[in-house]
Amino acid sequence: MHVKEFSPTDILGPLNEVEQKNAPDILFLLGDEELLRRGVRVSIVGSRKASKEGLRRAARFSKLLVSRGIYVVSGLAEGIDTAAHVAAVEEGGRTIAVIGTPLDQAYPAKNQILQDEIAKSHLVVSQFPIGSSVQKRNFPARNRTMALLTDATVIVEAKEDSGSLQQAWEAFRLGRPLFIMESILADKTLTWPAKVMQYGAQLLSDETVEGFFDYLRSGNSGDEQTFPF
Repeated sequence: MHVKEFSPTDILGPLNEVEQKNAPDILFLLGDEELLRRGVRVSIVGSRKASKEGLRRAARFSKLLVSRGIYVVSGLAEGIDTAAHVAAVEEGGRTIAVIGTPLDQAYPAKNQILQDEIAKSHLVVSQFPIGSSVQKRNFPARNRTMALLTDATVIVEAKEDSGSLQQAWEAFRLGRPLFIMESILADKTLTWPAKVMQYGAQLLSDETVEGFFDYLRSGNSGDEQTFPF
C-alpha cells in the first residue's frame, strides 16, 4: 500500500481563512493524486438506506457528470454513495472516495473490493492515519473534508437524520454551492429542504441542470454564490 501524505495546501493550493480553519492537518491519499490537482469535482451524497429510485437517480446523475468530464466524489458509504461510485467506474469516468476510516479499513466492510478498485484506478482520500481507531465523529469530519475538496455538493435523497445534511452545512460554512434534487421536495414530511434553501441551496432538476453545468464551467465556486438559474 503506497500511501502519500499531503497537507491540504500542498494538494489544493492556497486556502482562505475559513478553509484553513476547517481543513484537516494531513490528507492520506491512495491512488491518482492528480484528481485533486486538476479538473472539476462534484460530491454526490445521500441516504445509506436509499430507495430504489434514489439509487437510480444517483447513478444517472453520476453518469451525467462523467459525460461532462467531471470527477464524481462521494464517501463510499452504503446506498447513494456506492451507487454514485459504481456508476462513475462503469461509465469509464473518474471517481474519488473520501472515507471516514483509515485507508487500511473499509466501511461498510462489503465495500472493500470497491474501495480497492477505486484506490487502484482512481483515488481514495482519508484524514485518519493508518492504525487509528474508527470513531463515530470521523464521519461528520469526513463530510467537512469532502465539501472542502469539491466544487459543489448534490444531495440526491436524505431523511431528517441523514449524515448527508452535515455536509450541507459544511458546504455553506466553506462557501461551496449546495444543490438538492427536485424529487426531494415530493416528500412533504421533510423539513430540512426548506431550511437549506433559505441558506442558498439551489434546486436541481431537468430544467436547471444545464445552468448547473454552466455554473461549474464558469469556475464560479467559492465565496460568492451567484447562480445562473
